[in-house]
Amino acid sequence: MDAGAQGAVVAGVNEKLRAARLDRGWLSQEQAAEGISAAGRLALDDPHFAVSERTYRRWESGTPGWPRPDTAAALRTAFGLNPEHLGFTPPPGHPASLNVSEDPMDRRSFLATGSLAALAVIDSADVTPRHIDPQLVPYFYQQLNGHYAADMMLGPRDLIGTVTEQYRLISGLARAAGGPVREELIRVGATYAELAGWLHQDAGQWDTSAYWHGIAQTDAQMIGDVDLVAYTLSNAAHLRSDLGDGRAAVELCQLGLGHDGLSDRIRVNLMQQQAHGHSLLGPGSRAEVDSLLDAASRVVEGVDPEIPWGTAARRNAYFFEVQRATCYGRMGLHREAQDIWSVINTGMPPAARRDTGVYLARQATAYAALGEPERAVDLARTSAQVAAETRSARHLKELDVLRKGMRRWTKDPVGRRFEEALRPITV
Repeated sequence: MDAGAQGAVVAGVNEKLRAARLDRGWLSQEQAAEGISAAGRLALDDPHFAVSERTYRRWESGTPGWPRPDTAAALRTAFGLNPEHLGFTPPPGHPASLNVSEDPMDRRSFLATGSLAALAVIDSADVTPRHIDPQLVPYFYQQLNGHYAADMMLGPRDLIGTVTEQYRLISGLARAAGGPVREELIRVGATYAELAGWLHQDAGQWDTSAYWHGIAQTDAQMIGDVDLVAYTLSNAAHLRSDLGDGRAAVELCQLGLGHDGLSDRIRVNLMQQQAHGHSLLGPGSRAEVDSLLDAASRVVEGVDPEIPWGTAARRNAYFFEVQRATCYGRMGLHREAQDIWSVINTGMPPAARRDTGVYLARQATAYAALGEPERAVDLARTSAQVAAETRSARHLKELDVLRKGMRRWTKDPVGRRFEEALRPITV
């Protein structure tokens, strides 16, 4: 048995399978059993294939044996991972027990959880032309707006499974549709792929996020939508900024802005993401940051907020203040950042709970840098509670930055109060 399989079970729990289930968005073992059953029926073309909840519970609660070939195929389809990477114990002499992959299908082949079922396993019925009602397009856009709202309240992990499954549905409908309906379905599908990319990014799953951004870009290029292609570049730049690669973020946005005929809303997305890229290049980039955000704030006035994607800047009253304060914080301009955060965090709507938690952490970091730890502790307490509820890796990263900023008070009473404030995310 390889070291990975040996380390998969801790105190009678198959941690690898459990982690894969949660990444897939299945919060219960019953959902996992149903999802694996559906994946198996798809992969095996067997309408009767099923995994019971009892069987799945056994897999996750102890050391499972090696699955039958049909069950192994279902697991691969459901998770994009071979059984040995899900905590299953290969028998002696099996290639997996010798650290040799049973087949080339590993995590690098399927960076997005569930992406095999969404893209690679296509039944012949999926591509048979048939009538698809055009009213499905506005329906999916309406659902997309609901997902945007839920993301601000819940965080990423509760939505990943739903959004990726809806992309699978939309993609299947697009394969069967023709003419303008096909193009519109591909367009709305690309926006779902971008949302999936963001959700994985917010959950700290960088490789999977990059995969979904790539899927969105491929769909956009397939229909030749200049705005959509440039929008995918702005979101790829956002991912690079989160990874600390400011130069790549700037260059991706320059590439997007080089497209002819861009709408105002996409120019706004590119300019504000380019500002974030510059902010990672050091305090000397303040002029570029301010220039880009000022220009974007002027352009945004011409954007229609009713367009279902790419219009966050028009629908959020504090959008540019948030971008500027975030950039200033990165550049070490903490007094300037604090002045902006104090306005933002007193006016955020209750529905934007996840974002408010992130902003409070950033404001607390500014207070710590300015030598005001008591104020930082007060904000950290609320921020940590939100982080524990939404499980946003981006939020946890902000609190980690705050923790480093509070180190100089570790031995003081205020330092102990700070650690108590963070208790919701440390339990």
